[in-house]
Amino acid sequence: MSTVTVAGRCVIFSAPSGSGKTTIIHYLMRRHPEFRLSFSVSATSRLPRGSERNGVDYFFLSPEEFRQKIALGELLEWEEVYPGRFYGTLRSPVERQLSLGGNVVFDVDVKGGLNIKRHFADRALSVFIQPPSVDELRRRLTARATDDERQILQRLAKAEYEMSFAPQFDKIIVNDNLSEAVESATGLLSRFLLGV
Repeated sequence: MSTVTVAGRCVIFSAPSGSGKTTIIHYLMRRHPEFRLSFSVSATSRLPRGSERNGVDYFFLSPEEFRQKIALGELLEWEEVYPGRFYGTLRSPVERQLSLGGNVVFDVDVKGGLNIKRHFADRALSVFIQPPSVDELRRRLTARATDDERQILQRLAKAEYEMSFAPQFDKIIVNDNLSEAVESATGLLSRFLLGV
């Protein structure tokens, strides 16, 4: 009797900064081992900060290495955020995990999320986490106390731009109540990954 290998699936989360996306992903990974989620580690051409480790926090590449991987088609998605400062998703670690039957969860910007969705099509579920309003997003960003007023205004302008992409995602979860947003995300993943 032959064994059939079941390839894994992709779950893509995108959202404006401060929408609660990372909190939701961490909850799903911690509380739902049945989803068999592995986190997709992004690649960057910036230098490590503090205690960041290669292959854990990011795959750290030089700008030249990053450009070479782009040229060779080794990235699922990428963006040059500033001149010489690249971020992206390496194809090989994702495809390796999927071939082993694991599911991969992505925490990426909207353009990267849509590119990954296009690549994997029906094997991927794209979810946009939306704040209830720009005013609420401003309140959350201010409460985090990690940015000055200028940075908050930049994040809000970027958020409005990113929210214009929401209709292109498979599902939108409005995070006006974290426990309800987590419950919605859990239901989506249960249906998509487990068929329940």
